[in-house]
Amino acid sequence: QVQLVESGGGLAQAGGSLRLSCAASGRTYNFNGMGWFRQAPGEEREFVAAISWSGGSTMYSDSVKGRFTISRDNAETTTVYLQMNSLKPEDTAVYYCARGKTIGVARSRYEYDLWGQGTQVTVAS
Repeated sequence: QVQLVESGGGLAQAGGSLRLSCAASGRTYNFNGMGWFRQAPGEEREFVAAISWSGGSTMYSDSVKGRFTISRDNAETTTVYLQMNSLKPEDTAVYYCARGKTIGVARSRYEYDLWGQGTQVTVAS
């Protein structure tokens, strides 16, 4: 069965860093763009970052641009990373990895068709 499994979440201090990973099992996704979204309690799920199948194109939300970096490793199975630096308390949320429907980058959650279970990120002030 095809799955996306996130890891790397946890508690960080404001100004600190965390690195999230998303591993694909069951099938590689070399020909799919991948994305990260997040959802805080009581809020809508929002776009964070996306990367094309080749890794040559990336896209970020304005709120994380310059602080977060998305990357991917397509060596054997697809693994997508989200390096989060200069964390702020408002970055606190459950972070989800998702598989895109196309090879490019996309901002809308409706352009993704498979989601991981999410990993909690908490940033203390």
